[in-house]
Amino acid sequence: MPKFIRTISKFLAILIGAILAVSAACLGLALFFNTPPEDPPSIPQGVETIKKTEDGSYIVEIRSGDTAMAVGKRLADANIIRSRLFWNVLSRINPEHIKAGVYSLDLPMTQFEIRSLLVSGRQILVRVTIPEGSTLKKNAAILEAAGICGAEEFLAAAADPEITAKYRVPGETMEGYLYPDTYLFPQGFPAARVVQTMADTFFSRLRQAFPEADSLTPDELNQRVIIASIVEREYRIPDEAPLMAGVFYNRLRIGMPLQSCATVEYIITEIQGRPHPERLFTRDTEIRDPYNTYIRPGLPPGPISAPGMVALRASFEPAASTYLYFRVADPSTGRHYFSETLDDHIRAGVLYLKGSF
Repeated sequence: MPKFIRTISKFLAILIGAILAVSAACLGLALFFNTPPEDPPSIPQGVETIKKTEDGSYIVEIRSGDTAMAVGKRLADANIIRSRLFWNVLSRINPEHIKAGVYSLDLPMTQFEIRSLLVSGRQILVRVTIPEGSTLKKNAAILEAAGICGAEEFLAAAADPEITAKYRVPGETMEGYLYPDTYLFPQGFPAARVVQTMADTFFSRLRQAFPEADSLTPDELNQRVIIASIVEREYRIPDEAPLMAGVFYNRLRIGMPLQSCATVEYIITEIQGRPHPERLFTRDTEIRDPYNTYIRPGLPPGPISAPGMVALRASFEPAASTYLYFRVADPSTGRHYFSETLDDHIRAGVLYLKGSF
């Protein structure tokens, strides 16, 4: 065999060997950096986008606008992945974008597995229903039981001045402005995001149903929401809701106290933290509190519940009448008797006690 052929063959053998060696080394490094860290994760102080759950998994939030490199840094800083550099290499090799959302990481996981999950957008979503007439405290308990966010965190977010200012809510909390509906939230979702999602839904539904709402001042809108929140707690038959709203507006117009039992119940359950009463006594209507519409003229300081569309429509479109009173006529159906005068209202009470309705 000619010498130059032997030289070329030897060179090729060395080159191929070098390539194989480098490839093996690269593969070894890739396998090493792809494997989970030996030490457990350690979330740096102040990091809000990574949380450990009670079952030992980790909740990771990817926010809109987060880059793959920024996500890699957070994961590396928390010791969830072994190498930030390897993460960046993977992101360049596979440029498919990571999707915003909240994800559950059942560690240990390789970098390939974590990135595949974040690219897929497969989030853990929990269906939760906020009923009409619910309050912030009741919402907080529902959300915590569903594993969406902590009750205290939710209440703090609902009272955050930045959030109330964002939505131009005159009161100190978002009570009444979080729309009752069925939501899909990721587990471990930030409480502030939960509050804002529900508030966005409220204002979206409000504008769809009542375009004129945009022209109202915050105080004017607040009056409508307060009335709606009271009607929500008073009505059982939807057709009666506009009549009830009309009664309250008529009373406001002549300076007559609203005398709503629902506001007293709000004091007892939400402010005093006592169980919901089976019935109200005269002493209950004498409780010294700004929300007591029996002894305080005008509207209470804020809404007392989350009104649904029936109550909101009643507040925006009250029935025109001269009624000033209403009382239960049939407990089994929730039907009420409406009166123009106190004498008629008292007679209705006597008939109710006799079962003559």
